[in-house]
Amino acid sequence: MNNPYEVLGVNQNATDEEIKHAYRELAKKYHPDNYADNPLSDLAEEKMKEINEAYDTICDQRRSGGSSNAYQKNTANSSFPDVRKYIMEGRLDDAAELLNGVASDRRNAEWYFLMGMVYSRRGWSDQAYNYFQRAHNMDPGNQEYSAMLNNMNSRRTYNNPGYNTGGGDTGCSCCDICAAVYCTNCLCNCAQGCC
Repeated sequence: MNNPYEVLGVNQNATDEEIKHAYRELAKKYHPDNYADNPLSDLAEEKMKEINEAYDTICDQRRSGGSSNAYQKNTANSSFPDVRKYIMEGRLDDAAELLNGVASDRRNAEWYFLMGMVYSRRGWSDQAYNYFQRAHNMDPGNQEYSAMLNNMNSRRTYNNPGYNTGGGDTGCSCCDICAAVYCTNCLCNCAQGCC
């Protein structure tokens, strides 16, 4: 994925409300219902996925560090800066390859967090949650890990069992998934007042 701010068409200094507004406008424009029985439906679905990932990335960054540059700041202090860079660019296979090349005895809390990010970006929530939980257990004082685990906990509360596990047909349509994400965002927004 490119710069998430560019995907949403907003400046990095945009307010949370401006980001929400841009996301909602793009979500209305590219929602799969607008392209039913249309040859552009696959393109619209890909665009919607990109928009959702960009919005989630921005919100995760702002929640974990309180600023739009939190992920970049953590990259500077990272044991795995290349992995973080690949994840930001959407190069998940490259990120996973680097992580899998790390010896078992060198897999620290950040390793588990980043592997969770790879799974999360792929949409495999259950696997991502397990990695985030392990990272948090290894380093409970890390705000980035805590924020992501809290985010995942709030998502799991409102998702259907088996939703987005990365395996098999769960019976959810694209509309069910969009509705669940939208409802989760609305509920989280009320509780946190951010993105």
